[in-house]
Amino acid sequence: MFWPWSSPAPLVTLRGSRVTLRLPQMRDYESWYRLRRDSQDFLRPFEPRWTELDLSRRVFSMRVRRARQEAEEGSDYTFFIFIENGRQQQLVGGVTLSNIRRRAAQFVNLGYWMGQPYAGKGLMTEAVGVVLPFIFEALDLHRVHAAFLPTNMASRRVLEKNGFVEEGYAERYLQINGRWEDHVLMGLTEETWALQKLARRSRVA
Repeated sequence: MFWPWSSPAPLVTLRGSRVTLRLPQMRDYESWYRLRRDSQDFLRPFEPRWTELDLSRRVFSMRVRRARQEAEEGSDYTFFIFIENGRQQQLVGGVTLSNIRRRAAQFVNLGYWMGQPYAGKGLMTEAVGVVLPFIFEALDLHRVHAAFLPTNMASRRVLEKNGFVEEGYAERYLQINGRWEDHVLMGLTEETWALQKLARRSRVA
C-alpha cells in the first residue's frame, strides 16, 4: 500500500470486497446528515450525547478539517464507510483510529458506528478487517484497542470475528448518552493478527 507521507492532502482509500473506507469530504455532508439523523434513536444508547446542532454543516466542516489535519499529523484517522449503490457510493457508517501512541507504546484505539439501515449485514466486520492492515502495516503499530458496552453483543461479534480477545473490564469507562458506563476492553496485537492472516491463507490454499 502506498502512503503519501509527504503529501499535504493525504487521501487514504482502503478497499474490501463490499466496503470502501476514506477520509470524510464536504461533499459527504448531505448523506452523513441524513444517515446520522435517521439513525439517532438507534445510535443514542452507544454514543456520547449529541443534538441536532451537532449535525449542522458548520460542525461537519470543522470535522472534515480536523480529520484532514489529524491524518496529516498521523495522530488520528477518521474514515467513512461506503458501499456501492449502482454507480454511486452510499455512506453506511464510520471507523475512527484515535489516540495513536508511538515510542514504547505503539498502539491505537479503534471506534466505529453504523447507520441503522445497514446494521447486522456484516459490513462493520468487513470494515474493521479492512482497516487492520492499515494499522499494522502502513502505520506499523503493535496493538489496537477497542471497548464496548457489555450489552452490545453486535460489537463483540465484530471484534471477535476479527481476532480481538477480551482483556479486561473498565468501570465507568466512557460517558455514553450522558452517563458514565462500564465497558468491556478488547485488544489485538500485530503478532496475533499476522498468525491469523497466515492461517486464513493456509485454509484458502
